[in-house]
Amino acid sequence: MPEFLLQRRRLIVTVAGSLALLLLLGRFVLGAGTTTSVASLPPPPAQGAGVTGLPSARVVVHVVGAVRRPGLYRLRQGSRIADAVTRAGGATSKAELAGVNLAAPLADGEQVVVPRRGPGAGSVGTGSAANGSGRPVQLSTATLEELDELPGVGPVTAQKILDYRLEHGAFSSVDELDAVPGVGPARLEQLRELVVP
Repeated sequence: MPEFLLQRRRLIVTVAGSLALLLLLGRFVLGAGTTTSVASLPPPPAQGAGVTGLPSARVVVHVVGAVRRPGLYRLRQGSRIADAVTRAGGATSKAELAGVNLAAPLADGEQVVVPRRGPGAGSVGTGSAANGSGRPVQLSTATLEELDELPGVGPVTAQKILDYRLEHGAFSSVDELDAVPGVGPARLEQLRELVVP
């Protein structure tokens, strides 16, 4: 076979191979963006979602005591006790707001108790608090000193309650005390009538 035919054949094979390679490469590069199925795409943000794409959270609280409209109220996550009292129509003229930490954050399922002024006014509910005020101690807002006054608690357990609250947020139930080290079932039953979430 003459030399020029051999070279021509090699040239044709090389060109054909190069074209085939370019064609495959072109299909791979151009088709890369079109092979993703709809199922693998992330879902669109939910209706009413916030900037982060997470649903806007709500809390439901029960406001009782010396307020104009006691009842259940739904508020935005991050609302304060003052917001709940406002939603309940505000405090009445007989309210003892000094007994309420209006700046405390709300927890879902929390009961907000606005006590009444005057002798024997006490709190909503039964029992008498160990703090001598007739009001139960609010676990979600109480200070170390207020917790320390509870029977059988003491400063060490009071600090553990504060540490638990700092780690887990406001108490939503008195039963959560059982998760605090040093508060067992017997102590929980002893405190049940003296505290509120």
